[in-house]
Amino acid sequence: MNILQVFQSVSLATIAILVFSSLFLYLLSKRKQKHLLPPSPPSLPVVGHLHHLGPLIHQSFHNLSTRYGPLIYLRLGSIPCVVVSTPELASDFLKTNDLAFGSRTQSLAIKHITYGVAFAFARSGPYWSFIKKMATVEFLGNQNLDHFLPIRSLEIQELLRTLMEKAKLQESVNLTQELFKLTNNVICQMLTGMRCLGAKSEADEVKNLVREITKIFGEFNVSDFIWFCKNIDFKGFKTRYTETHERYDALIEKIISEREIKRRRETLKEESLGRDCLDILLDILEDGKAEIKITKDHIKALILDFFIAGTDTVATAIEWTLAELIKNPNVLKEAQREIDQVIGDDRLVEESDSPKLPYMHAIIKESLRLHPPIPMVNRQSIENVTIHGYDIPAGTMLFVNTWSIGRNPEYWENPLEFNPCRFLEGSTIDVIGQNYRFLPFGTGRRMCPGIKFSMRELQVVVARLVQCFEWNVKEALNMDEQPGLAVPMAEDLVCFPSVRGNIQKMITSS
Repeated sequence: MNILQVFQSVSLATIAILVFSSLFLYLLSKRKQKHLLPPSPPSLPVVGHLHHLGPLIHQSFHNLSTRYGPLIYLRLGSIPCVVVSTPELASDFLKTNDLAFGSRTQSLAIKHITYGVAFAFARSGPYWSFIKKMATVEFLGNQNLDHFLPIRSLEIQELLRTLMEKAKLQESVNLTQELFKLTNNVICQMLTGMRCLGAKSEADEVKNLVREITKIFGEFNVSDFIWFCKNIDFKGFKTRYTETHERYDALIEKIISEREIKRRRETLKEESLGRDCLDILLDILEDGKAEIKITKDHIKALILDFFIAGTDTVATAIEWTLAELIKNPNVLKEAQREIDQVIGDDRLVEESDSPKLPYMHAIIKESLRLHPPIPMVNRQSIENVTIHGYDIPAGTMLFVNTWSIGRNPEYWENPLEFNPCRFLEGSTIDVIGQNYRFLPFGTGRRMCPGIKFSMRELQVVVARLVQCFEWNVKEALNMDEQPGLAVPMAEDLVCFPSVRGNIQKMITSS
């Protein structure tokens, strides 16, 4: 957004008063400032460094880091932040000073839509620890993931059948839409037991809402950064996220109420294994002796947390991976050769086959290096810290630019080349956040709790798309990005699939 456009709806007199007041306060704060801050680009009064930023914030940060160094200080309006762009600095901030950066900043939209109690943005403490344990052990633990395996398998089969029909008719398919439908149906059934059955189904409305909320969360809002703009509804953004929240609240309230009625009518087993997330959360709500007391708002926010984490990010990761394979046909052919050799031509790839397919696993890693699901690890300091001699005040936003680190020639040979072999031949780099050159799911205590689920789904979907089809496009793929929480491709991925070998029989018989 152009800085001049920001103020179009405010009178010139009001702007003049506010600007001069802010300039006075800014100069006063500079006189009192005793912190030794990291290097910083030139800034402007009031807006700080906002004029340096474009729609793709991670790319703007990358460009600034190439000019001003791997650790820079920025003032986004009235919000202080630091940007980190090397693995060594990432370790210093996220490992050595993990407790100091134990919080995340919530935008006005995030706070409103998630009832102010979102797990993903909660400060580290008893509530956060309890929910993380519940998510990683009960809901997303290996036993429950195994229980939900038939759901994932069924939805993948539905995708393959759709693609096969398109191939028969020699029609194009919008994979962006189909992949989001797949991931939404999987997570929707795991959370609430529903799936999309038509344009007017509750699950389809959830899908539309989650996509809209994900877009909102990824958009820049001036009111979050310039203090005197907090109550100004620029371009109707506040109205938009308020109405979206109301729609989500009405829908999820209806789903919860229907489930409560069902629970009162039926006798449920004590053991939570295999039941969906809503049942697990309602058990906690109704348990008078629960370790942590939660409300319905907590349940609504947690359901939304899981929806966002399990739909757009996974679908976007699959989309980028397939796009890179289409763009690099030699890599695609090698992946098909590995699958044909290991799996054969009489069955489809299963989740359990992943350890037997090292090249496919390397493809996934290479795609996550170039296109991390979330391009930056975001934290906020909860106390004053000193790192590399620089003072980082409490309340400072931290951005670890994993997108930039993944494209840095100091750490990756030919970083813009899609080369899965860099993750073979003795490479020990994994996705679990231990190597700070490669943090697709974050690291430390606040690493994504859904990493096991995401990797299971990501690997088997990509492997089956590679095993079952050849992929053709009419024009060269546009590999640009568009703004968003998960940074999707600038244009939808539209392809012409054609069936490989004996695959048709396998798809129809499974």
